[in-house]
Amino acid sequence: MTYRTEVSLEGRTLSIEAGRVARAADGAAWVRYGDTVVLVTAVASKQPREGIDFFPLTVDYQERAYAAGKIPGGFFKREGRPHEKETLTARLIDRPIRPLFPSGYHQDVQIIATVLSADQENDPDVLAVVGASAALAVSPIPFLGPMGCVRVGRVEGRLVANPTYAQLDQSDVDMVVAGTDAAVVMVEGGAGEVAEELLLEALLFGHRALQPIIQIQHELARQMGVNKVAFVSPPVDPELQGRVEGLCRSRIRELAFVPEKEEQKARRRMLLDEALETVASDPPGTAFQVKEIFEELEKQEMRRLILEKGRRADGRSVTQVRPITCEVGVLPRTHGSALFTRGQTQALVTTTLGTSEDEQRLDDIEGESFKRFMLHYNFPPFSVGEVKFMRGASRRDIGHGALAERAIQSVLPPKEDFPYTVRIVSDILESNGSSSMATVCGASLSLMDAGVPVRAAVAGVAMGLVKEGEKTAVLTDIQGLEDHLGDMDFKVAGTRVGVTSMQMDIKIQGITEAVLRQALSQARQARLQVLDSMDRALAKPRSALSPYAPRIISFKIPVDKIREVIGPGGKIIRGIVEQTGVKIDIEDDGTVAIASVDEAAAQKAMEIIGRIVEVPEVGKVYLGKVVKIMDFGAFVEILPGTDGLLHISQISQERIKRVEDVLKEGEEVMVKVIEVDKAGKIRLSRRELLREAAEKADAASAPPAGARPGEDEGLRQGGKKPSGR
Repeated sequence: MTYRTEVSLEGRTLSIEAGRVARAADGAAWVRYGDTVVLVTAVASKQPREGIDFFPLTVDYQERAYAAGKIPGGFFKREGRPHEKETLTARLIDRPIRPLFPSGYHQDVQIIATVLSADQENDPDVLAVVGASAALAVSPIPFLGPMGCVRVGRVEGRLVANPTYAQLDQSDVDMVVAGTDAAVVMVEGGAGEVAEELLLEALLFGHRALQPIIQIQHELARQMGVNKVAFVSPPVDPELQGRVEGLCRSRIRELAFVPEKEEQKARRRMLLDEALETVASDPPGTAFQVKEIFEELEKQEMRRLILEKGRRADGRSVTQVRPITCEVGVLPRTHGSALFTRGQTQALVTTTLGTSEDEQRLDDIEGESFKRFMLHYNFPPFSVGEVKFMRGASRRDIGHGALAERAIQSVLPPKEDFPYTVRIVSDILESNGSSSMATVCGASLSLMDAGVPVRAAVAGVAMGLVKEGEKTAVLTDIQGLEDHLGDMDFKVAGTRVGVTSMQMDIKIQGITEAVLRQALSQARQARLQVLDSMDRALAKPRSALSPYAPRIISFKIPVDKIREVIGPGGKIIRGIVEQTGVKIDIEDDGTVAIASVDEAAAQKAMEIIGRIVEVPEVGKVYLGKVVKIMDFGAFVEILPGTDGLLHISQISQERIKRVEDVLKEGEEVMVKVIEVDKAGKIRLSRRELLREAAEKADAASAPPAGARPGEDEGLRQGGKKPSGR
């Protein structure tokens, strides 16, 4: 039997169906908005996984090429490893649903979202988040939802829920908001230097807009008569808890006052090992319970210190930013580089400039496109003192890179003004929280060090939260322990004017407007402080590019001249490249970009192309080459690929019988354009140039005005002027 509910959003119907497909799954939702369709399934293992202290949730998002009427490229002609959009969307689904499972639930849960139809208007990512919630809501899996999700845009000053791709192109806000009926649980997005007040307005608008989506999920579950599995977290042995508390609580309090991360980790490890030794002879599984009790004690003490004393583990106040140092130009041969250090988090960030040949080609269900700005984030294991296999970019690496990329994107100059492809790489050298925001700060400095004319500097800071009942503390610039044991990780990046990127994840079931408002206010104050530190290192972009960066000269030629520049089989353009050693890119609109580390070579290539596309002008003189001799005259090439007729009557001032008596093929000769007719045929003259030269010679040899006959002759002979008597 098929069950269906629907709601209208921005004049389009969002519908959710269940019961018709994927019936072997614990829950399945068929979500449609416009002609975009996403199927999302949810399945839980029958038994919990033993010996773990985390919730084993797996989320996969996959786009089928057939959804957009396409056949995959490549040799195998089938979908391969997830591309970046799929990875980011999987994270987008995971983050809002993870905190909505009961504490202690350790059964494997897998969510699979598959895009079945794409209408090229509505992004399927938000539908996949809604589908995940719906699939869990209609399943027996214990889930503290449902929750809703919308994308928020602002078009011509009006906030819009789930804007189309076309509307997003005109929007200065692109924000995904997920939440329950009571509070916001996740935020992800970017903006064009938008003020915090407007950002808060957009967040609250999104939370209101997703309420009907929650209601239709409740209605769907009611229609299906869903019975949830009751789940009770396993109780803690009171006797064991008392033993661990007696041994560890006071010493855990002392750990909170150890500022150095590595020293704190070492002392923590020693204390935990001591606690584990006391239960070495106890039944199997007791050691795992000791670890859980130990971590809960850590959490309690850290939070107590903040809420009661207003003091954090490293001794800072709740609004204090860690010490910052900024260095630029730290690498001698990169185009731009910066080393940004905040507390015990350090990012080495480099900028590399390339040409349009270096743009990234994207081919997904939204169509083919090219990307001229890329920011890649790497988190090697040594940054946290660990040993791990290096397996390429993780989901976390891709997510952090995308967050930082959005933060920087809006301040970059347009392609028309700066025709470079830009790649930024952030290598995290040390991490104790907020490495993605360190990446934003380092990226901004690195761009300015490279001489990229960015509109403004960008900085970022991560905000945290500790909430116990009615007691709440918003933390500025959180470190790793506060992220791990706190309730929120709210990253905000922007300029002095406004916000350019943000990301919020929480571990509780939502946060209120008051907390959001306070977090945004504290984030702004901290961001301005960080920008002050960055300005002391480099306040504006360098006036010149690195000597190792390519110089790009960009100009336009007539579209109908593109073929002449390229030449048959690319012969002409290859010749220019071989002669000058430059790179040449020609766009379909006639835009030519010449790139070379040698600026003189780029100028030479531009001059050659300029001669090829030059249009002959009447009255202009050219040094031409005789390419063909006929009985009635000669054809002279005055520009590459362009010749004109030099009629026999225009070759000399005197009458000539044969052209060959004066000119030879291959000879260079000065000619003047005397006519270009409507058909583009060019008439040349050599006779006019000879006549003009003769007139100039006669004028130079004529006596000065007012001179008597013979006076000039006398002067030429060095005699005296006649007396005139």
